[in-house]
Amino acid sequence: MFRFDQLIRHDMIIRDVKQRHPETVPVFENLRYRHSCDDCDIETVARKNGLKVLDVVEALNQAAFGPKVDTENASNQ
Repeated sequence: MFRFDQLIRHDMIIRDVKQRHPETVPVFENLRYRHSCDDCDIETVARKNGLKVLDVVEALNQAAFGPKVDTENASNQ
């Protein structure tokens, strides 16, 4: 069963996220995160790169756990 406390959050350290969820590495590479930033939290690096923190966190969670379920449309089927 999925637990929400497993989700990637903005305050997590990049190195920890990469180790726990190796499937997120391509996302970090596409966002041009440098390896020297691996000891920083996601929010700090996103802001320094001019990215929206919520967009970054969502992309990482999608890579780690799959696309989010569209509950509004799923209930209509």
